[in-house]
Amino acid sequence: MANKNLFYSGTALVAFAVLLAAWPAPRPAAQPAPQGAIQIDSDDIGGVVTSKNGPEAGVWVIAETTELGTRFAKMAVTDDRGRYVIPDLPAATYNVWVRGYGLVDSPKVKSARGQIVNLTAVLAPNAAAAAEYYPAIYWFSMLSIPDKSSFPAPAPAATACRWPTRLRNSGSTPCS
Repeated sequence: MANKNLFYSGTALVAFAVLLAAWPAPRPAAQPAPQGAIQIDSDDIGGVVTSKNGPEAGVWVIAETTELGTRFAKMAVTDDRGRYVIPDLPAATYNVWVRGYGLVDSPKVKSARGQIVNLTAVLAPNAAAAAEYYPAIYWFSMLSIPDKSSFPAPAPAATACRWPTRLRNSGSTPCS
């Protein structure tokens, strides 16, 4: 009886091993893109932005056209390796260029959708040239002043009226 049980156990184990060996291994539906490659589809523009210092992280890439009945622009920001994708663009030819703090606008490159466009950022020659593209007031103009309810009532230095004044470090903000 023991030999019979051993025989059945061994047969079951061999059958299980054969089943596992014959089972089809899962395969990816598509071949993965190489590390760092930009993936775009037919209505995107993508690429890498570099300068003489290497990849440019955190700069804007602008795609602009006037072929749609009005001026149309769409922007993307580069990642830490200088990569960008501007997705889902309407059918048109686009001028694509780089803009960012510490840069001057790069030359515009014409491109259609579905293209990889690698761009070269142009470093500003000095702080004055950089400020012509992005003066400090540009950044300040994007600031959103919090609602008065965001400030604690008893703290006189943190009132909604005094907050922008303290931020600007001047007394020119009218309080109402």
